[in-house]
Amino acid sequence: MKQLIKKLVEATGPSGYEAEVRNIIREEISAVADEIDVDPLGNLIAKKGKKRDGGKRIMVASHMDEIGVMATHIDDNGFVRFTGIGGVYLSTLFGGRVKFTNGTHGVIGYETPSFGKNLPEMSKFFIDVGAKNREDCPVRPGDAAAFYRTFEDMGDRLAAKAMDDRIAVAISIEAMKQLGETPNEIFFVFTVQEEVGLRGAQTSAVGIDPEIGLAVDITDSFDTPNDHKIDIRMGRGPAIKVKDDYLVVDPRIVDWMEQAATRIGIPHQFEVLPFGGTDAGAISLIRGGVPSGCISIPTRYAHSPSEVLDYNDVTNAVKLLVELISKPVELSER
Repeated sequence: MKQLIKKLVEATGPSGYEAEVRNIIREEISAVADEIDVDPLGNLIAKKGKKRDGGKRIMVASHMDEIGVMATHIDDNGFVRFTGIGGVYLSTLFGGRVKFTNGTHGVIGYETPSFGKNLPEMSKFFIDVGAKNREDCPVRPGDAAAFYRTFEDMGDRLAAKAMDDRIAVAISIEAMKQLGETPNEIFFVFTVQEEVGLRGAQTSAVGIDPEIGLAVDITDSFDTPNDHKIDIRMGRGPAIKVKDDYLVVDPRIVDWMEQAATRIGIPHQFEVLPFGGTDAGAISLIRGGVPSGCISIPTRYAHSPSEVLDYNDVTNAVKLLVELISKPVELSER
């Protein structure tokens, strides 16, 4: 599975430009999906199983996109000014490398007078693509880029850019491959534009009209020095979401997920996040409402070019997802 993760995280796919990632996924799942479709917004939807014997129509969402930048201006010396795509932290920019979707590589710098104790505004940063002047620059306004960083296998710990959310893409792909007979009709949706407003999940959920929604995503791991007092730790198993800024999970969904994790004997923990959100929040609000939950992978340094997570949490998340969607789902009446 590590080779699949490497292939996915090293692909370039900022929000709205997920084609390279989508092509990798299609190649990986073509032999195991019953149906594959790409909707008008670019979501890749793979169907598996038919609803029978009390089964449910379940949507499993993992987003293909990553944070990035977009060129806004090329100056006379060929330096590229830019704006962020998604939640880009200024503290991660200086000296970082990016790769544009046209293949151009660049290094991020900032105006020398801006150097000081405080971080400069994004308008003070620029990308050096090696151009000598405006005419020589291979980038134009509107070109998008993602951070450029290779995958690092550190044993149980893995480091890469775009773990948010390619690790979930890998988990969903592996779950599809392992899933046998199921009474449920499963829609694995590899969504677009999550980082800019959960957009792909909203549109695809309307089309699918699921009875249960599941997102797979990362969450922060609060185990670094002087971190927030929140009980989410790498290496303690996948986290079952209870709350974030976009969703308070139906207690029946939390119970269903906890019972599945206990049944198969995997370590697990609970995620109460005071900020952020996932595709589950968007799915929960479509049509008349959808009971929705999320499997989260604790991750250090989220939204940086070097996100770190524990491989054991990943493999246990695959086991949990397969267990959840392979059996009839019975939620008690309200």
